[in-house]
Amino acid sequence: MSTEERTTFAVELTRWRTIRGLSQAALAARLNITPSYVSHLEAGREHGSADLARRAEAVLDAGGALWQAWKGTDPVTAVGETVDVPPGAELFVLEDEAALTYDGTYYHLRMRRLLRNTGTDPVTRYLVRIAVDRYPDDPERSNALYRRSPLTWDELALEARCGAEPMTWTVKHDRDAFKELWLQFANPDARFPLYPGEETEIVYSYAVTADKWGPWFQRAVRLPTRMLRVELAFPADSEPTVWGTETSLSAHQADLRTPVQRTTRGKQTVFTWTTMEPPQHARYRLQWRFTSEPGADTEPEIAPSASQAMASAGIAQDGEPVLARAADPFDLPAEAAEAASVVRELLAAVERVRALHTFGKGMGLAAPQIGIDRSAAVIIPPEPGAEPVILLNATIAEESGQSDEQYEGCLSFFDVRGLVPRPLHIVVAHTEPDGTTHLSRFEQGLARLVAHEVDHLHGVLYRQRMRQGVEPIPVEQYRGTGKTWNYT
Repeated sequence: MSTEERTTFAVELTRWRTIRGLSQAALAARLNITPSYVSHLEAGREHGSADLARRAEAVLDAGGALWQAWKGTDPVTAVGETVDVPPGAELFVLEDEAALTYDGTYYHLRMRRLLRNTGTDPVTRYLVRIAVDRYPDDPERSNALYRRSPLTWDELALEARCGAEPMTWTVKHDRDAFKELWLQFANPDARFPLYPGEETEIVYSYAVTADKWGPWFQRAVRLPTRMLRVELAFPADSEPTVWGTETSLSAHQADLRTPVQRTTRGKQTVFTWTTMEPPQHARYRLQWRFTSEPGADTEPEIAPSASQAMASAGIAQDGEPVLARAADPFDLPAEAAEAASVVRELLAAVERVRALHTFGKGMGLAAPQIGIDRSAAVIIPPEPGAEPVILLNATIAEESGQSDEQYEGCLSFFDVRGLVPRPLHIVVAHTEPDGTTHLSRFEQGLARLVAHEVDHLHGVLYRQRMRQGVEPIPVEQYRGTGKTWNYT
């Protein structure tokens, strides 16, 4: 390794340790090495092994930046770069992310894959397998269960999209506890094959009742893959414990090489595990045990308020200091990888929130609202299938002299709605990941959504925008839920 490569890894390691708020001693404890060795790594005197780099990547949840730096490459992968894949391979999985949430009744699974076509022909379909096993150590009991109550397509409520386009599918196998289907890069209105050299993101989701799922989740690596990440979110009152194993064609079952990370998000206990460049044909299984069932031995709870529901989804609530101060801007392009990581967390939070409420007007979410003090926001337009608007370091550069006054809600105090005056159009200055400044114009309802989120990035809540003497009303009195704003 050259001095330059050592320095790149050293800088990235120091940066991500600082971002995560760890001392050298604390990081050393998590990596099971000495603090002095961390000091050598950060000074560039040592480069560390591949195994150590993988463990550091997982512990610091660096979105691939550490692993790429260790290999001596830029953490931001350029479109069209050469990827080393086995001969004949057509697809390379740049990012494979699974998010499984248990609500006490259903397991909700969301799969996201960033794909690149490395072959010579267009890719027109993608194979998906759905398998359940309630009693993995008692196959006869499982078989009897699924004969009595087979897994059905209706209960799965499968949804899939490629970028902004919904995907259709054709069934390959339909068995009691096993489904296999081809996701088509097409729908009744369009065809969008993945051509050689191109990249695209596919996302699909489904739900399975707890009486059919089983206490395990497995990922098999069938395609060349750069990054594999699994997130498991369980009710905290179930007191969950998670562990994992891995197997391959040439190895017996063994413990995972990197630890599963445990955090708290509202009333959920969240476990995450990441590995870089997993070998093909490897199988990773995460298993869990609940000390108590969610809600066991407790009195029935009163239905949560709208704000409590948002808090349970990980949304910071009114009064938390992060909402009252301006967010730190990103230094781009130097912090492009970190900005991308924050945007991924925002989009994941959007999915949690959308499961709780219908947003007929569209919705937005700023990084401070999920406890991240950085200048990033995403806005979801109300039109079905519309691409999210992603803003980094956003400020309002221009606004119209004309304005109107309409009701807004805020996820950080969702029990009320407030009548807020806003300009009918705005121009927003924001920074692209490559460091260039871009100006974007927004009108009417989308301008209102964007202005609301830009305010969050500067520590401003909509109450501060309301006319003097006007107060928010309880959500129960509001009659506009699920409807678009009116512009005549």
